[in-house]
Amino acid sequence: MKPILLFLLVVMIAVSCKKDKALEHEIAKLKSDVQIERFDRLFAQVTANKLPDIKRAYPFMFSEKYPDSFWLAKTKDTLQIQLFNEVDKVFANIEDTEIEIESLFNHIKYYFPEFSPPRIITTTNDVDHRNRIIVTDTITVIALDSYLGSTHEFYGGIANFLKANLNKAQIVVDLANEYAKKYTYHPERKTLLDEMIYFGKLLYFKDVMVPFKTEAERIGYTEAQLNWAITNESYIWRFLVSRELLFSTDSKLPRRFINPAPFSKFYLEGVDADSPGRLGQYIGWQIVRAYMEQNDASLKDMLIKNTEDIFNNSKFKPRK
Repeated sequence: MKPILLFLLVVMIAVSCKKDKALEHEIAKLKSDVQIERFDRLFAQVTANKLPDIKRAYPFMFSEKYPDSFWLAKTKDTLQIQLFNEVDKVFANIEDTEIEIESLFNHIKYYFPEFSPPRIITTTNDVDHRNRIIVTDTITVIALDSYLGSTHEFYGGIANFLKANLNKAQIVVDLANEYAKKYTYHPERKTLLDEMIYFGKLLYFKDVMVPFKTEAERIGYTEAQLNWAITNESYIWRFLVSRELLFSTDSKLPRRFINPAPFSKFYLEGVDADSPGRLGQYIGWQIVRAYMEQNDASLKDMLIKNTEDIFNNSKFKPRK
């Protein structure tokens, strides 16, 4: 009996892989044709004569409250020049990022046919890593100085858990996350479970839109952190359930299990220090995945479902 079951499992996996490849082939045909506009380079080389032209081409990049003299002085600032040079080193060639963004846009277009790819414009923003990508309907701005690599000297004053993902490979993941927020509807988030399901939706969106990225990259973990979460999934779930935290409205819970942090806060010696942060997001991700496996729901439908619908119909069981 066991060899027969194993054979059937192999066949199922093979069929599933074949379907996935066929789907990816169809998506690739959409050809979003992304062309990244290097405003960062244009601005670094601007002169008094060229400034009016660049302002006409990119009016949204220049605040009207500053005169031309301000922008010209900025290009001559020593720190700004160093910033431009470092960005130019890391992003001498941006073609790989362009290809990844094109794949992301192809996927969004497949699931949301009304989607129209925006202009992609790169800039620098004085390492304001909390606002490294801005997305509108027609324009997306990416601050490349927030993706120079986690060990870069510019990030010396940033906490390790925050700078861990300030690298080139995360650009398309962060961009996918911004689009996930645009397409995800969730009512007011009152309970810990509300927060978990909301972030689970964002992570599932990335499963679908950037399948070429690893699971660790999609959630922003190292492989070791992801393995810790997988290994301890059952323990995490039991902890949340046994302490009746899922439906709690305690405002401290997001800081313990949802928000970016060096570790999750179980307040247990020997557990906290080893754990990655945002484990509530991780469990929410697994709940949403379970819901999609158990139900004949489209991505669009799932993204607008409320917490109760997803949780009650997920039949979620943690890995042991």
